Amino acid sequence: MKITEHLSNADKTLFSFEILPPLKGQSLKDLLEGIEPLMEFKPPFVDVTYHREEFIYKKHPNGLLEKISTKKRPGTVGICAAIMNKFHIDAVPHLLCGGFNKEETENALIDLNFIGVDNVLALRGDAPKTEGKFVPELDGHHYASELVEQIVGMNNGKYLHEETETSFHTDFCVGVAGYPEKHFEAPSMKFDLKYLKEKVDKGAEYIVTQMFFDNQKYFEFVDKVREAGLDVPVIPGIKPITSVNQITMLPRTFFLDLPDPLMDELEKCKTNAEVKEVGIEWAIQQCKELVKANVPSLHFYTMSKASATYAIAKEVF
Repeated sequence: MKITEHLSNADKTLFSFEILPPLKGQSLKDLLEGIEPLMEFKPPFVDVTYHREEFIYKKHPNGLLEKISTKKRPGTVGICAAIMNKFHIDAVPHLLCGGFNKEETENALIDLNFIGVDNVLALRGDAPKTEGKFVPELDGHHYASELVEQIVGMNNGKYLHEETETSFHTDFCVGVAGYPEKHFEAPSMKFDLKYLKEKVDKGAEYIVTQMFFDNQKYFEFVDKVREAGLDVPVIPGIKPITSVNQITMLPRTFFLDLPDPLMDELEKCKTNAEVKEVGIEWAIQQCKELVKANVPSLHFYTMSKASATYAIAKEVF
């Protein structure tokens, strides 16, 4: 079922979450058992992130560096199939511009359609850690809006190497990302909303936000989205702070602010356990307010660790 159908059929705020493909050497069994406790809250869909190809540089005795391709995580397509088979819910794979050309994207979409995936989240993706800015692949997409256009094109029977439309149409529901505190590369919120509108105008049917810790920023973002003429669902993304390191890492990595009342409590913490307790309690209050406001779904960034999300959902759902 499409995400938009799940949302329109619901009479209350839904529960959903995102997982990461495990590092190589870890088993699918461990991944599925790790998220199984969250099935208690009846998620209609689970997002599975995608990872671009990674590289290492091997230094030879002559001093030259050899760039070697590595793949550190198993495939998103297979994980989606396993989730749908075991839990009988929808899996939503992420598709990236970064690291993939149009041909690879088309092939991935054909595979996803074959296994019965109905939804995809279209993202530009970030630059590799070794590169200062995002650079598309040769014959790849520069922006998520272009990726949305390719997916919608396949829904209309348009393929890369066929001059005319075919009778084989996919039927993907396309989601995109939104940024309550704006994307860090956007010069202003106005310009960020302009690019978001472009993605929706090209066929995106729902928006999932980046994590935020101040609900007012989400509410203001939704107001701006509506003022821009976009009437698609805006799903809030939730991530509880669970370690001392995240207090500085999350704002630095995701270009977001932590509210002063939250920081006042976090500063009192000396251990990861204390931080996790504060982070969970803050997220519980966040979620209760969002549910009261009738948001479409609470979408949790779990990092494939269920305990914090379970503790929050137990108090909210």
